[in-house]
Amino acid sequence: MASSNPRIHPYLKPSVFAHLQAAKLKPGRTESDIVNQALAAFFSHEHDDKRDAALIRRLDRLSRQIEGLESKQIIAAEAFALFVRYFLTVIPQVSDADKKAAQAEGHARFETYLNSLQSILQDGEPILFNRMEDQLSDGSKFFTEDELARLHQPRPERPSKTEDADATA
Repeated sequence: MASSNPRIHPYLKPSVFAHLQAAKLKPGRTESDIVNQALAAFFSHEHDDKRDAALIRRLDRLSRQIEGLESKQIIAAEAFALFVRYFLTVIPQVSDADKKAAQAEGHARFETYLNSLQSILQDGEPILFNRMEDQLSDGSKFFTEDELARLHQPRPERPSKTEDADATA
């Protein structure tokens, strides 16, 4: 029986040929049908679309993470600027006679600060960001007022299984 479809003679790798032979064992499947479906899927760019969709999802997630990091960086910079402004306005001038003692005290306090910072960073529990996230997180992450009110209401009574059976009988 002559076919109007063009005939080709490709060379396949042994592993691909083994898969083709296994696939044609199913009833109603021929090598030509399998190859036609595979080539149609290849040329339809279906695989590319799936890969692109996965990449877009990953890029979107990375973009959101970067936005979160940027907001944390802004918070840290503003907190530091506020601290410096406060520090510079409340620290008294030191007389020349007390400068050596003040410098020694400053070095000791700075060492205490560095030790505290090292401890916080090693524990993995950043104080500032935990507190700021508590204050600045958007409301969609928490319950609404209605949902909170419903949590404090008693659960409505449900009929027991025996009462359900009696009502249907």
